[in-house]
Amino acid sequence: MDPLALLTPANIATYLIASNFVAFAAFGVDKMLAEAGARRISEATLLQLAFIGGTPGAYAGRRLFRHKTRKQPFSSNLHTIAMSQIVAAAGLGTWVLTG
Repeated sequence: MDPLALLTPANIATYLIASNFVAFAAFGVDKMLAEAGARRISEATLLQLAFIGGTPGAYAGRRLFRHKTRKQPFSSNLHTIAMSQIVAAAGLGTWVLTG
């Protein structure tokens, strides 16, 4: 089977929903662990979850749980990931439309 055949709109949507849910939940779990003084989810892991497609979930988790909102350089790194994804999506959209 051709791997590109798996890139259906439904599969892409499912992947994005799942990755955003996981990123959102990770911020909530990390906040809970922080309040309990327990071992935490690393910032690198939280950023990786955003990088693989969970950026909206990461931003929603930050806002709802009020977690890592003022932490630098974490915030800058998250903003860089978001902007890179926006530029990549715009480039892909332009490439697809101009064919």
